Amino acid sequence: MSHPYRKTPEAISRLSPDQYRVTQEAGTEPAFDNAYWDNKEPGIYVDVVSGEPLFASTNKFDSGTGWPSFTRPIEPQNVVERQESSLGMTRTEVRSAHGDSHLGHVFDDGPVEAGGLRYCMNSAALRFVPRDDLEREGYGEYLQML
Repeated sequence: MSHPYRKTPEAISRLSPDQYRVTQEAGTEPAFDNAYWDNKEPGIYVDVVSGEPLFASTNKFDSGTGWPSFTRPIEPQNVVERQESSLGMTRTEVRSAHGDSHLGHVFDDGPVEAGGLRYCMNSAALRFVPRDDLEREGYGEYLQML
């Protein structure tokens, strides 16, 4: 089933100031002071702008950084990685493919047994869809992974 995941003026107009700063201006929210850094509920995380599925709770881990961290995306084609230089360092930025939202960065210091990557995301760029709401919200195909 194909979904029309995209960035629209209406979606942008619904963003809070923090969501706009993070997703549209490549901002970063404070560590340990964001919605999902310690969320342990089963479900998936989607782009707050486009709704495209990005990460699953089954791939979330406590990195100790204060931001939600994942070992891999659930739909690799929905994330775009690109090199960027800011704050005096070169990092790999992670953006959503359809919404073009800045999500965070990926680092190579994640759990070795899960591939070694740490997708360090901003909660402000994500919307959490609990397992019990997946079917109703059109994400039923992800139920089996939870």
